[in-house]
Amino acid sequence: MPLARRLRLGDATAIGLGSMIGAGVFSVWAPAVGAAGGGILVALAIAAVVAYCNATASAQLAAAHPVAGGTYAYARAEIGPWWGFVAGWSFVIGKIASCAAMAMTFAAYAAPEGWQVPVTVAAVASLGGVNCFGVTRTAFVTRVLVVCSLLGLAVVVALGLGSAAAATPAPLPPADAYGVLQGAGLLFFAFAGYARIATMGEEVVDPARTIPRAIAWALGGAVVVYVAVAITVVSVLGGDVSSSAAPLADVLAATGWTALTPIVRIAAAAASLGALLALLTGIGRTTLAMARERDLPRFLAKVDDRWQVPRRAEIVIAVTVVAIVLVADLRDAIGFSSFGVLLYYLIANAAAFRQDGSARRYPRALQAVGALGCLLLVNTLPVLASTVGTVVVLVGVLYRALRLRAAR
Repeated sequence: MPLARRLRLGDATAIGLGSMIGAGVFSVWAPAVGAAGGGILVALAIAAVVAYCNATASAQLAAAHPVAGGTYAYARAEIGPWWGFVAGWSFVIGKIASCAAMAMTFAAYAAPEGWQVPVTVAAVASLGGVNCFGVTRTAFVTRVLVVCSLLGLAVVVALGLGSAAAATPAPLPPADAYGVLQGAGLLFFAFAGYARIATMGEEVVDPARTIPRAIAWALGGAVVVYVAVAITVVSVLGGDVSSSAAPLADVLAATGWTALTPIVRIAAAAASLGALLALLTGIGRTTLAMARERDLPRFLAKVDDRWQVPRRAEIVIAVTVVAIVLVADLRDAIGFSSFGVLLYYLIANAAAFRQDGSARRYPRALQAVGALGCLLLVNTLPVLASTVGTVVVLVGVLYRALRLRAAR
C-alpha cells in the first residue's frame, strides 16, 4: 500500500527544521570546540558548505524520484541496487545513533539527576507512539517543538551577545587543519536534517516543487541559527565550552541570568524531542523502502491500513533506540552518526552527478564538492567512531550478500 500525500511546504519545512535545530545546537559545541579550537567558525562554515552541496543533490534527486526512502531509492535508480543498499543502511544506522544522541540530550536537560535513563526511554517510547498515528500528527507536533526551541535560542543569543562585551571568556584551544576538519565533521551531525524531507517524498504534496523549496528554506534557517549560537557561545564562554555539558545554560550563568536557565532547559528539551520525532519518522520511511525491496526483513514493509504509516518499522526502530541509549555515550553517538550520514551523502552526490537532461537542476560542480567534502570529513572523525561504523556497514553488506545467495 502506498503512503498518503498529506505534507505541504510548511509541514515539510518544519520537519526539516525540527531535525536540524534539535539537540545538536545544544550538545555539539563541546566536542566541536574541543576538536576545532579557535577555528570553530571555520569548521562551521565548512560543515555548512558541504551540507549545502548535499542538500542540492538531495533536492535534485527527490524531484526526479518522489518516493519514500531518500538516497536509498535514488541510488538504486541511478547507480544500482548495491549502492542504494549501502546508502540506506548507512542512513539507518547513522540516524539511529542520532536518535540516541537526541534522546540523551533531552534527558540531560529535562530530567533530575539519576532519572536520565528512564526519562530517555519514556521519550523514545512516547514519540514512537506519536509516529504510529499518522504523519500529519508528526508534522503538527514538530511545528510546536520547533517554535519552543527557537524562542529559547533567541533568549540565549540576545542575552549572551548583549553581555559579550563585558565577558572575559577563556582562551580557545589552538586550531590546526586536522582539528578544524574534525570539528566540521562533528558539526555536520547537526546539519543533516534536510534528509528527513527527502525520505518522506511519498507523503509530500507536489514533491517535485515542494521538496527542493522545503530543503532550501530549512537549511537556510538552520545555518542562520547555528552561526548566531556559535558566536554567542564562543564570545561568552570561550574555551570553557569544550568541557561544558550544557553550554547554553552556562552562557546564561556567565552573563548573570541564571534565573532564566529553565528557559534553556525547556528549549533544549523541546528541540531534542522535535529532532527525535523527525528522525524516527525519516528512519521509518527508509526502513519501509528497504523492506519493500527485501534489503531488510519483509515484515517491516507493512503499512498500517488505518493510519497509513509503516507502524512495524516505527516500533522496531524505537525499540532499537531504547536498547542503544541504555549503553551508549553521547559523544560516541555523535561521531558514529556523522560517519553513517557522511557515507549516505557521498552516495547521494554520486547519484545526482549522473543525472542529465530535465532532471538536472544544479551544476555538477556542487555534487563534486559535496562528494569530496564527505570523503574528507569522514576521514577526520574520531577513530573509534570510524572503526565501529566501518564494521557495522560491512555487517550490512554481508547480510545482503547472504540474502541474495540464499534467494538464488
